[in-house]
Amino acid sequence: ALGYPLADLLKTAARLQPVCGRMEVFTAPGKPTVVVDYAHTPDALEKALQAARLHCAGKLWCVFGCGGDRDKGKRPLMGAIAEEFADVAVVTDDNPRTEEPRAIINDILAGMLDAGHAKVMEGRAEAVTCAVMQAKENDVVLVAGKGHEDYQIVGNQRLDYSDRVTVARLLGVIA
Repeated sequence: ALGYPLADLLKTAARLQPVCGRMEVFTAPGKPTVVVDYAHTPDALEKALQAARLHCAGKLWCVFGCGGDRDKGKRPLMGAIAEEFADVAVVTDDNPRTEEPRAIINDILAGMLDAGHAKVMEGRAEAVTCAVMQAKENDVVLVAGKGHEDYQIVGNQRLDYSDRVTVARLLGVIA
């Protein structure tokens, strides 16, 4: 390790802080583990779900959406990935901008073999709340797409919203 003693490297590693909104883990006794990540592309969502699965003793939940006025081609791909790698897919809003949120959600659902098994909930805070409250103690809830962002763009308005703050409040911890 470049000539550094292993004991020093381990001490330093123990003090490292995670990057805000990048596979950021939130835990509380008796609650599911919640991971907030910026994954907003098909590849990133797949990798985040695969990583979360390694630490999941129960069901793996995935709360996600796709941005409006952006690449429509990735929407069905992300739906297929969530269906394949998560036990429960919760499809919601993620910066719908000037598009109708339901149209974006429908594009995502089009990529699923059985879209009827997905939970659909417009209103991101409500979707995150629903998933965290329904998930069990051994479950992992991946909240994907916004990561560190502290806003939601609806129409031409930039509204205050943070997945991190929402999750922390639900679990009774500090973000």
